[in-house]
Amino acid sequence: MVITMETQYFKDYSPALGRDMECKVYGHKGRPVLFIPCQDGRFFDFENFRMTDVLAPWIESGQIMVFSIDTMDKESWSDKEGDPCWRIRRYEQWINYITDELAPFMRAMVNQRNGWTGEPGVMAFGCSLGATHAANLFFRRPDLFDRMLALSGIYNADYGFGGYMDEVVYRNSPVHYLGDMPNDHPFIQLYNQKKGVICVGQGAWEIPDTTRQMADICFRKDIHVWVDFWGWDVAHDWDWWYKQTAYFMPYLLDQK
Repeated sequence: MVITMETQYFKDYSPALGRDMECKVYGHKGRPVLFIPCQDGRFFDFENFRMTDVLAPWIESGQIMVFSIDTMDKESWSDKEGDPCWRIRRYEQWINYITDELAPFMRAMVNQRNGWTGEPGVMAFGCSLGATHAANLFFRRPDLFDRMLALSGIYNADYGFGGYMDEVVYRNSPVHYLGDMPNDHPFIQLYNQKKGVICVGQGAWEIPDTTRQMADICFRKDIHVWVDFWGWDVAHDWDWWYKQTAYFMPYLLDQK
């Protein structure tokens, strides 16, 4: 039997951002997966860069529904000449859009499609700067996100905001806020009830330094996230992200 992947397109006004936001949904049932594109990316990148092909077995079998969204990087992380105080607050508005507007929409849709009730957890998934955002969402909001797949990210907000630091930059820089988190913080117990993967290669265009910092922080805080370093031949590119996604997805979907 041939199964055609169901797709839906949505465009809705976001009060948090004061603009319309676009989203495409792939799949007919299953757990919700939020796909965040690479730097400056758009909602259609999930399909245009053929990540649909990699995840097709899980989408078409009804194990996951993928929600692919727009970034706001051009107004925040990428606008290096702009006012960093304004840019990080624009990013925080995008975080609020995801947590306060998009996540409830995702939960309602998967509940309806699966016949579920309650508040299902969301998997945050991204590559490159998308991985940065995915990890930030997972670590900031373990009440919403119960899975994470972060491939080739950078986990220090210095990448987008240079030497500028204020309270909003701090709470969007995992190396900083996790590094300072007390070992008895209740979030650590929540993280350890979830599943997360942070992976980076060590080949061309990869920047593994902050992943090493994350590995050290997770070890010191007893946070049970799988931090994985792939070889010196593993580049910062889609071909490797396809392989990593296919490798880690069974682990993330396993309920054990």
